[in-house]
Amino acid sequence: MNEKNNTEYRNAIFVVTEERSCPIYNVGEEFKVENSALTVPEGKAACLLMVQELIKAVSERKSMKQFSPYGTQRVKFECGGCVGLIRFEFKKEKEFATLQMKLLAAAEQRARMRHLEKFYDLLRGLEIFEPLDDNSLRDLSAQLQIKHYDTNKIILKKGEPGTSLYIVLEGKVAVIGDEGQTLSEMAVGDIFGEMSLLSGEPITTSIHSRAKTRLATLSSKDFKHTLNRFPILQVFFYRMLVERAQANTMRAGTISSGMSGRLSDINTVELFQLINSSQKTGKVQITLDDGSAEIAFNEGELVKTLYRGLTGKEAFFALLAKNDGSFTYTSGLTEEEKDLPVIGGFMGLVMEGMRRVDEQNA
Repeated sequence: MNEKNNTEYRNAIFVVTEERSCPIYNVGEEFKVENSALTVPEGKAACLLMVQELIKAVSERKSMKQFSPYGTQRVKFECGGCVGLIRFEFKKEKEFATLQMKLLAAAEQRARMRHLEKFYDLLRGLEIFEPLDDNSLRDLSAQLQIKHYDTNKIILKKGEPGTSLYIVLEGKVAVIGDEGQTLSEMAVGDIFGEMSLLSGEPITTSIHSRAKTRLATLSSKDFKHTLNRFPILQVFFYRMLVERAQANTMRAGTISSGMSGRLSDINTVELFQLINSSQKTGKVQITLDDGSAEIAFNEGELVKTLYRGLTGKEAFFALLAKNDGSFTYTSGLTEEEKDLPVIGGFMGLVMEGMRRVDEQNA
């Protein structure tokens, strides 16, 4: 084989054309061999089984004889040594375009990262990504794709399989119920779609855009790859899964000691009404940006409320306006707390508190 052909084989590009349950790579991703050095898709691990197949493909001259100097001929190779299978093809580089192709590849990479650079500070500030250092976050960002939606467009439809994780970069989206009602809204920085990816269940509620919206998406495969690469993220998503499950349980009308969650999933009014209707005896500890609160119930009746120096009714009214924070419910009261008088009729307190909230909003 002459030096010219040797150079061609040492500077090859392989493209994934088919995959079946491969844990790492997607169709369309490329592997580049330059001067016998292998480059895998950015942010992805180098699978040793795949590397072996690529080395074999480059080194076996007999398989390369199928390439024609008059045009690109693709020869198929296969990697099926683990739980999945992928097929990939050889793409011959034009001799005169080596430098241009390098420049083009670099330009494509810069363009791919530029669309996320604007949102890097947003991604850096998300709780989910706090454990990642800057380099790891940039590697993960390289796998994100950007999607745009006009106002009132369907993003996810109930019953369909989950295919991606979504991060709201711009705009607003709404969670839509079976009757077309808006259950909740999400804005910049919020994440959705992860529950279907974690549980393997179909999407449970539809998601619509409420304004022109820009989303960063992570495919199901890349999501699983990311969790394997950064195990600390598994803790975040596991906690999220538990919190959502607990919130759904509470919405179904049950609550037990040790339950915790976020007020964005079940607001203070719903939480307090659930404890009242269940005639529970216990305490709710609430953590908010501006302080903490403690609310005690005796057989469902309100007997103590403490919040930022306020007590009794005034503390209770102030808490009804809160919708962002975390809470924990613990059953049981001390004997002294059980002897506290009831602050007032519960439903009357709620109605008075909601009237005050409405007046403040107005």
